Amino acid sequence: MSETLLKVRGLKIGATIYPPDEKSRDIDIVHGIDFDLAPGKVLGLIGESGAGKSTIGLAAMAYGRGGVEITGGSVEVNDRDILQSGIRDVRHLRGAEVTYVSQSAAASFNPAKKILEQVTEAAILHGKFSRREAEERAVVLFGKLGLPDPENIGQRYPHQVSGGQLQRCMTALALCPEPDLVVFDEPTTALDVTTQIDVLAAIKEAIRDTGVSALYITHDLAVVAQVSDHIMVLRMGEMVEYGTVDQIINAPREDYTKALVSVRSVQHEEKQPTPHPVLRVEAVNARYKGTSFDVLKDINVELHLGQTLAVVGESGSGKSTLARVITGLLPPSAGKITFAGRELTPDLASRPLEDLRELQMIYQMADTAMNPRQTVGTIIGRPLEFYFGLKGAEKQKRIQELLDQIELGTGFQDRYPAELSGGQKQRVCIARALAAKPRLIICDEVTSALDPLVADGILKLLLSLQKSEDVAYLFITHDLATVRAISDSIAVMYQGAVVRYGPKSQVLSPPFDDYTDLLLSSVPEMRLGWLEEVIANRKMESAGN
Repeated sequence: MSETLLKVRGLKIGATIYPPDEKSRDIDIVHGIDFDLAPGKVLGLIGESGAGKSTIGLAAMAYGRGGVEITGGSVEVNDRDILQSGIRDVRHLRGAEVTYVSQSAAASFNPAKKILEQVTEAAILHGKFSRREAEERAVVLFGKLGLPDPENIGQRYPHQVSGGQLQRCMTALALCPEPDLVVFDEPTTALDVTTQIDVLAAIKEAIRDTGVSALYITHDLAVVAQVSDHIMVLRMGEMVEYGTVDQIINAPREDYTKALVSVRSVQHEEKQPTPHPVLRVEAVNARYKGTSFDVLKDINVELHLGQTLAVVGESGSGKSTLARVITGLLPPSAGKITFAGRELTPDLASRPLEDLRELQMIYQMADTAMNPRQTVGTIIGRPLEFYFGLKGAEKQKRIQELLDQIELGTGFQDRYPAELSGGQKQRVCIARALAAKPRLIICDEVTSALDPLVADGILKLLLSLQKSEDVAYLFITHDLATVRAISDSIAVMYQGAVVRYGPKSQVLSPPFDDYTDLLLSSVPEMRLGWLEEVIANRKMESAGN
């Protein structure tokens, strides 16, 4: 076996863009990248959105998606340049020598086929194994990846397993043909911290047991530090820094890498509550139409002006359902909600305009929260006109004031959402909420889709605005680092109930209940050996039970 499995030299990747009302033009995405990957080793690719991480990862399969084209350089896999290979050789490469694990397993699996059929398909098509051998190998991989009932889980359809289980099934799919290289493209980003740790541990153990090489793509340095041997830091298509995991996290040389290492620099001192809460949720239960069981159970929380209540828990714990009840999208089946001293009517349609104005929401996905056919000025201007009747020059002046508040400044009013970065889009959504002059803003996972540095900037902006506007935030998240950074009080939710609630200093101090302890212990730490410690501790706890 060659000492170098993957050898990349002078890799250049470009694309053609078609701006509105302008001539098409060619742009460079990746600018001459060099690196080597030895057999059995893992290289982490890290950087913000648009850095070129996924584009480089897919180039290892001689693939450019969405009109992207490899314009220069060489990519050698097992001592042959795959960019110079014929289509038949490339087809054999993909799914046999190099496989791919995407961020969204749910979007990658065929919902009409059983999991086992899809996991074994590539191995059978490429002649690596007979059907029986491939199915036996898949069952072994299911066991290695910690999936329940490995003998039978493959007979389920994708919708019949959880998100974390499906992500592990996708890892089994990638490993089944016994490839030389696996490209992991943000495989845990969309998962809760508790699920993420299980999938991350399963991936690390599978890589160790199979001896496969891997490119691990992520924007989370703490995550990539747990599975990689080396890390390459990318920015705007160029390599910023390359080194061992130890060197990158403990002695970074470049300013950009130092910023990534020190991310979550937001420090927020816990504030004392005001005499009267702006929001009080009392003994609230809720159930979805047509069901007979409660998805929210006896919820009691309150929030004061100028403060932030973080609602934290895994997917399905009831966080977003609580937001739906507060906003009137899902009427409670029991209990009451008091806002600004008045009881809120259960149904959104029957609420007075003042309640609608004073209670605003910022959503997780800014892309889908804005009309792509409207300019930034129109998006921010709609609440100004709807709630306050502003028009003409007065409205334009207020729009610009809001843009200044969110640190975008001039030149953005006439832009469309497609012309903005992810962080800029979220800032526009914040400005739209502020335009109504609310007393309470519900922030539903507003930083989870953003890169760490961009998310850090959004958190600092929200805290600055809270100080100047005295607005209260109900901040829904599963990111404990965010919770520590911005909250004054915390409500931990599990299976529709609040299992721990109080001031931040109290909730984050031991003794912990079992679920809060699991959440806190699952937040990746940026140090070598952390994942192994967590796995060892959990095995000891399981043995003790």
